[in-house]
Amino acid sequence: MIRCIAIDDEPLALKQIVSYIEKTPFLELTEKFENALQVIPFLQENNIDLMFVDINMPDLSGMDFVKSLKNPPKIIFTTAYSEHAVEGFRVDAVDYLLKPISYIDFLKAAEKARERLAPKTTDEQQINSNEEFLFIKSEYKILRINLAEILYIESMREYVRIHIEGQRPVMALMSMKKMEEYLNPSDFMRVHRSYIVSLKKVNTIERNRIIFGKDVYIPISEQYKEQFQKYLDNNFLV
Repeated sequence: MIRCIAIDDEPLALKQIVSYIEKTPFLELTEKFENALQVIPFLQENNIDLMFVDINMPDLSGMDFVKSLKNPPKIIFTTAYSEHAVEGFRVDAVDYLLKPISYIDFLKAAEKARERLAPKTTDEQQINSNEEFLFIKSEYKILRINLAEILYIESMREYVRIHIEGQRPVMALMSMKKMEEYLNPSDFMRVHRSYIVSLKKVNTIERNRIIFGKDVYIPISEQYKEQFQKYLDNNFLV
């Protein structure tokens, strides 16, 4: 349930928003206000997920009120003036409702808020690891991957492709940054925006490229060249 409040200095407009909130199953009306100044002490003592805020109010406008908050709840602005739309999105409002507001438009905006407030449950979270292996979700399976068998990891936009010795590559929904965080830096190193290599599997380097097998050449980019060179220097037999 999304805890929300409604703020509007026009009683009829406030009544309409309140009625919309009450007929929406996933919204819970915590309080309603006709003045933004009344809301400030309320927020200090209550946890609110979402606010429906009219922009044009006396004393303190809805826009100035939102800007004054350090960590505001999610915001859906309501107003009779369309010129405020751009400014509303500049403060990261979920949506902007132009009066008169239909319930369909209200519900669409509320759904957007629900999406933003939903807990993150992407496959990128489905990973466990230790010093020897990791479990990772790939498609509809959870696979165990032995770290000692990984050759290199390749970025495929929002996916990574894990290349494993003697096996088919494994695809998983995972950012390279997140993958890098799970790997021991003494065993794995990023050498390119699109590649992480297993240092234990690096056998041949030629012209700023790491060679894995007959047809696989991993480039070492300028961004990571110094770091990789330090690794080589520390392990170089003169």
